[in-house]
Amino acid sequence: MSNRLFQGIIHQMHDAVDRVIGVIDDGGYVVACSELNEIGQVREKAKEEMLYTTDNMTLDGYTYQHIGSGAKPEYMVFVEGEDKTAEKFASILAIALSNIKSLHDEKSDKSSFIKNIIMDNILPSDIYAKSKELHFDGNEPRVVFLVRFYSRTEILPFDIIQNIFPDKSRDYVISTGEQDIVVVKGLDSDMSVLELEQLAQNISDTVSSEFYCKVGVGIGRVVDNIKDLASSYKEAQIAIEVGKVFETEKEIISYENLGIGRLIYQLPTTLCEIFLREVFKHGSLETLDKETLQTIQVFFDNNLNVSETSRKLFVHRNTLVYRLEKIRKLTGLDLRQFDHAITFKVALMVKRYLTSKPIKF
Repeated sequence: MSNRLFQGIIHQMHDAVDRVIGVIDDGGYVVACSELNEIGQVREKAKEEMLYTTDNMTLDGYTYQHIGSGAKPEYMVFVEGEDKTAEKFASILAIALSNIKSLHDEKSDKSSFIKNIIMDNILPSDIYAKSKELHFDGNEPRVVFLVRFYSRTEILPFDIIQNIFPDKSRDYVISTGEQDIVVVKGLDSDMSVLELEQLAQNISDTVSSEFYCKVGVGIGRVVDNIKDLASSYKEAQIAIEVGKVFETEKEIISYENLGIGRLIYQLPTTLCEIFLREVFKHGSLETLDKETLQTIQVFFDNNLNVSETSRKLFVHRNTLVYRLEKIRKLTGLDLRQFDHAITFKVALMVKRYLTSKPIKF
């Protein structure tokens, strides 16, 4: 990553310097240069000299200057020429690249720290010590978004999401899998679920419109303490997984809005099977045809209102009543009664869960 940063600065400064400028690593390899055909070549003499001096030096028509002030610097800048101007350019370039590298290293350390937290790779007792070492505000409100890419793109998912969150001092973009990107976003204050979902929708819309990729976004709960980021990440994972079962049409799934689906998803499949057998002891759910199941769904969507449901289905009220009575005879559940309707609704969700996660024998 440092090489890409170096090349960006070299490219910007080339016109102002009007000389060949670049960077070599401690192996003598040219890792950045204003002359692109030089990148990858090895400067053996410069490599040898790096081992014995930390001062600037001139060699074969170039002036070299170490980046940073460590006992064994990893990089040196080089500027065409052995005159005072080349020496001045080399010093300026070394200072600029040293500062850029320091900021990048600090950011990388913080990103690694955040990744270790969400992946449970750090002891709770070490979190506070490390956050203090990195000057990391551990009590800022934060939320975790899990962005899952469902289609491939020529651009890396990490780079796509990184461009959406340019505030690298507060927002951390972390790759946790080939198609999974985690965003740990700092918040100015607690945001409502609706506001978080709107932010997630902006991510989805941007990826869809600019990169033609389909993504799903799971949202964990807002946390005020850095050690709770692992919980928010797990919640975002659960939101994605539960959403695939119960909210198949939604791209944005918030953990706080999962409702009873969150509970069902964590139940053992054997317990779910027992529940279905007990609920439908008068008849199997499979005996209901597609039209009947659609009627049930619309009935639920309209809060058990017979008149509104018949209007949405374009059927006479008596026809709907007949269908509901037929369901009662087949299953023993009268959906016009609230308790029976709740039981049936849960049973449908349990059945959908079992279909997505069958029992293994």
